Formats: sequence, C-alpha cells, structure tokens
Amino acid sequence: MVLAFIVFVIVMGLTLLLFTKFGGASAKADMEKIRARLLGKTKVKAKKKGEGADAPSLIKSDEPQGAFVVGVLKKLELAERVQGLIERSGVRWTAQGLLQTSLGLALVAFNVVWYLASPPLDRFAWLAAALAFCMPFTYLRRLGTKRMRRFEEQFPDSLEFVARSMRAGHAFSVSLEMIHREFAEPLSGEFRRTFDEQNLGLPLDIALQNFAKRVPLLEVHFFVSAVLLQKRTGGNLAELLDKLAYVIRERFKLRGRIRAVSAHGRMTASALSIIPLVVAAMMFYVNPDYISFFVKDETGHVMAGVAIGFQVVGYLVMKHIVNIEV
Repeated sequence: MVLAFIVFVIVMGLTLLLFTKFGGASAKADMEKIRARLLGKTKVKAKKKGEGADAPSLIKSDEPQGAFVVGVLKKLELAERVQGLIERSGVRWTAQGLLQTSLGLALVAFNVVWYLASPPLDRFAWLAAALAFCMPFTYLRRLGTKRMRRFEEQFPDSLEFVARSMRAGHAFSVSLEMIHREFAEPLSGEFRRTFDEQNLGLPLDIALQNFAKRVPLLEVHFFVSAVLLQKRTGGNLAELLDKLAYVIRERFKLRGRIRAVSAHGRMTASALSIIPLVVAAMMFYVNPDYISFFVKDETGHVMAGVAIGFQVVGYLVMKHIVNIEV
C-alpha cells in the first residue's frame, strides 16, 4: 500500500505541475468571446439572481476540451491524432476523458500485478500498466475501423442518390441534407454534420475538407476533390458522381478478390504466431521445471524477451506482406 500511495502522490504532483504550466487562463479578446458564444461556453442570465447557465452550443468544437489536456497534447504534437481517433470511432468522448481513463486503468493494472502476482511475475507490473494504458486507444481504433467499413459500404449508394437528386432539380447542399433521412449511420451523421456546417455559414469548400478529415478514406478524398474541381471548372456533377460510384464499386470487387487470394497467407501468419504460445502453455503443465528457467533466471528473462520481440516482428512483417492496398 505504501508503494501505491507513493505512485499516487507522484502522479498527482505531475498532474498539478503540468496543469499549472499549460492550463493558465489567457486574456479574452473580442474574437475569443464570439468563438466562446458559438461553442456554448458563455453564460446566459437566469431567472433568479446569482444563477447562471451555459449558452447552447451552436458549433461543436473539434479541439480537445480542457486546458490541461490541450496543453499536454499540443506539447507532444498528438492533439490532432487523438481527436481524429475519437472522431473516426463515433463515440462522444473527449481527449481529457480518454487520457484519464487510460491512466486510471494503468494504475489499477500496475497495483493488481504488483501486489497479487507471485514474486517472479510481479516484475511484469510495468508491462501490465503499459498494456492497460493502450486498451482504450485500441478499443477506439477497432470501433473506428468497423465504422469506416460500414461507411465504405454505403458510400457508393449515397453518391448515386446525390446524382439522382441533382437531376431532379435539387441543389447539391440540399442533396447532402436529404442523405440524412434516407441512409443509416454512420454515413447519415457525417453528411448531416457537413450540411449543418455549410448551413451555419461555413464555406462549402471548408465543410467538405473537414468532412475528408473526419473520414480519412480514399473514396471520400476522391469525392471531395471531384466536387471542388467541378465547382471551379464547371461540368456535369451528377454524371461525375455516377462514374465515381462505379469506380468505387469496381475497387471493392478488386479488393475482395485480393483478400480471397491472400487468405492462405493470413491464416499461415496467424498459425505461425500462435504455435509458440500454445507450445509454451503446454510446457507449463507438462514440464514446469523446464519452462521455469525463462521465469526465474535473469538470462531466461532476456531470452524470453528477445523471443517475444522477434515473434512480434515476424507477425508484423507477414501481416504487411499479405496486406495489399488497392
């Protein structure tokens, strides 16, 4: 318990130090007041004296909230990456909450392994803390990957819908708003957000560029580039979107063929990576004295670490070989 208290004091001290350094209040200029009003950070008068309430947010901020988190992430040049990860996953998290959750899980994992594991295994407390710290980020990354796959499946149909809507006489911005009613998430939410940004006064170019940042897919970049190019040079945008939808579908077909051909390679990579783990687990039960060398002896620790490192490198290399981008 003494070690846990010391770790807690150190973490709180570093938090207070970084908050003092990066979280100081800055002077508010007129433009900052306007921006605060748009983001819902100003106070409006209440009925009773002494009460206050936050003004409704008109524009959702894409920046991490919290002065402490903003300062640390900007200092480490990770603010855009963390916010992009949250945007792609589609969850209503903040960068501050994500980091606090990761630190809390790391502290809990460290104390559990340090106090509950037997003496040879308690040395892996730092490794357990590192893995626990990465768990929320891994979870968000998997959510983002699944969400982007669903978006890709709906995207060609949405392009054809916009083309038909424009042929029927609707404006391009109105067609974006109609997607929200005709399609499901995540595509409807992203197009609705793009329409809201443009409807609130943001130029269409900037709104589409923000859309491409939130959904970092090659197909979306094709779509944004085609719309911006047509806006500058002219042409039949409906026909252009139909052709783009056809190209995206053909690209999906080619990707499916490549995945079918490379399925054997992916299975081989998974089997070669799992076999050493299965053999090690079997040896713990069949001949524990033989395998205990890698747990109790210092040389065994080095050998086990090097073996695990090479195993991870080999898996990543095999995965990179069979991962063919189209």
